[in-house]
Amino acid sequence: MSESADSHTKTLNFNIGVLGHVDSGKTSLARALSSTASTAAFDKNPQSRERGITLDLGFSSFTVNLPDHLRQESGGQPYDSLQFTLVDCPGHASLIRTIIGGAQIIDLMMLVVDVVKGIQTQTAECLLIGELTCPRMVVVLNKTDLLPPNKRQSAIEKMTKRLHKTLESTRFKDCPVIAVAAKPGGPEAPDTEEPQGVPELIELLKKQTYLPQRDPGGNLLMAVDHCFSIRGQGTVMTGTILQGSLAINDTVEIPALKVTKKIKSVQMFRKPVSGAMQGDRVGVCVTQFDPKLLERGVVCTPGSLRTLYAAVISVRKIGYFKGSLATRAKFHITVGHETVMARVTFFGLPPVDVPDMTQLVIQPSSLETPFTFDKEYFYQDEYVTAQGQANSGPDPDQWALLEFERPVTCPSLCLVIGSKLDTDIHANACRLAFQGRLLQGFEDKSYAETALPRLRIYKMKHKEGQVERVTDDYTVIGRNLFKKETNLQLFVGLKVMLSSGETGVIEGGFGQSGKFKIRIQEGLHPETKQLLSSTTKKKGKAGGKGGQANEEEPKASESQPVGIHLHFKRYIFDPHKKMVQS
Repeated sequence: MSESADSHTKTLNFNIGVLGHVDSGKTSLARALSSTASTAAFDKNPQSRERGITLDLGFSSFTVNLPDHLRQESGGQPYDSLQFTLVDCPGHASLIRTIIGGAQIIDLMMLVVDVVKGIQTQTAECLLIGELTCPRMVVVLNKTDLLPPNKRQSAIEKMTKRLHKTLESTRFKDCPVIAVAAKPGGPEAPDTEEPQGVPELIELLKKQTYLPQRDPGGNLLMAVDHCFSIRGQGTVMTGTILQGSLAINDTVEIPALKVTKKIKSVQMFRKPVSGAMQGDRVGVCVTQFDPKLLERGVVCTPGSLRTLYAAVISVRKIGYFKGSLATRAKFHITVGHETVMARVTFFGLPPVDVPDMTQLVIQPSSLETPFTFDKEYFYQDEYVTAQGQANSGPDPDQWALLEFERPVTCPSLCLVIGSKLDTDIHANACRLAFQGRLLQGFEDKSYAETALPRLRIYKMKHKEGQVERVTDDYTVIGRNLFKKETNLQLFVGLKVMLSSGETGVIEGGFGQSGKFKIRIQEGLHPETKQLLSSTTKKKGKAGGKGGQANEEEPKASESQPVGIHLHFKRYIFDPHKKMVQS
């Protein structure tokens, strides 16, 4: 969205993400659409050329006259032409990480579907990434030349109907579907064959454009996808500005290498410019930098990115993911431009108090409850879905603590996607598991000691025992609540509840076998005393130590023991493992 070299013409840049299943013909479609190819365009990777499959985010562009509706929209910013930048995202399932990397700057998605094969696993995953990152979509049915001419129209209509049905429940409901043959005769055919339907596709794309919300303010963040040197000039980094802006003579940081460099010159599609901003695709030249050190990565305003060892994110499960999301499980986390393994702990809002402790009701979702360290949160063994609850609305608000296997460098509040990329590629299953936003990052390597204790996530603990006997109206002896080796001192002063209704306080141990004394402040109810004393007297006079005294004291009935319930919470990151009762 910058002025090109000739300052009289202004070009609006609009990024189209070309997504689709491997071999759906995305690259030939991009080639058919393009006139100027930027450096990255069309499979520079030798491995990719051999297989005829795109392996990195290829970029190319073409320019058209500005559509009338944009002329009116742009008001004070009269553009002369519209440049479409095609971001070709790889279709390989194993390369889903690169797609997520490319999807953060996309203004419109072009989903390419093989008209013969229809929706395949990767196509569905592309749809999901589109839903997470992009507001609009156009579906292109490619390879129509493979359909027999007499059945072509009906096959296209049938597939269009099927696609609309698939898209019904997504944010791309009613999106336009258009049929083309980008490379009639297939990749081996001579280039003399004219592509079919491409002018119509260009008109459709022009109709779908809008003025993207671009903001030159804030810190610079540029996603670099290629780096090479030009003799006598320096090193050129090409990429897309995700946020902020840059200009000649700015100093930028390459955070992965912890180095800063000064910008010598800037180019947009082979034309020199003085600067560029969010959404623009640029080449930036710096000196004295070895291009081998940075193939892909990010460049930013010095000091603006953080390197995190762990993070708290908001989290929403992706509906198509079949598995459960369990705490302590490991997921591939894509954050910023990196994908790294992390262990996940799910937590939510404290359950609504329900007298019967077995019925924990998770609070329903309110619109994005903000996360703060001042609140208490409830530990979850797994992500809780609305289906698991009585209500059928959205899933309750939940968060996750991510503990990364290696530190990651990323901007704050960026999109986070969790996936199970080790699932079999060919299994027809969605591997994207959850999405969220980064809310809080931990930059200290020893965050477990320094920062996690501030995170007040608790578990509810419940222990049960029985009253063994009554000592007097205000004291009973309990058993089976603790193991013999438990340090009872930790529990002194905690409240307990008898199944007969009284509350008491643990006063201390009694003997060596894990028994303990409970003080009942209000005194035992007469019925409880009755219940506890309606027991047979101990048989035989000499029963154990001081048999005589023991024998007269009532012993709890074996048939109907009075239960003792101890409820407390424990904060999972509390180094002292304190027990807390509200």
